[in-house]
Amino acid sequence: MKGVAKSSITLPPAELRLVLELQTRLKAKSKVEVVRRGLLLLKETTERESLREAYRRASLATRGMLSDELAELDALVAEGLDEW
Repeated sequence: MKGVAKSSITLPPAELRLVLELQTRLKAKSKVEVVRRGLLLLKETTERESLREAYRRASLATRGMLSDELAELDALVAEGLDEW
């Protein structure tokens, strides 16, 4: 198996212009570097989105429990105060 695989992707003119513009803006050495950086950014973004969604679900799940727990504790707040 070869260590370096060559591949070619043909882009429509508008997308190629975008890659070239980003290559200049990012000071990337090649178009491939622009694509790689884009792929890594996409991966990080989707991972962050999935983490954000997991935190949101966990927060929603615990909110109901927290309300129930606070309601139970409210009943105990005044308990035993008249004994002092």
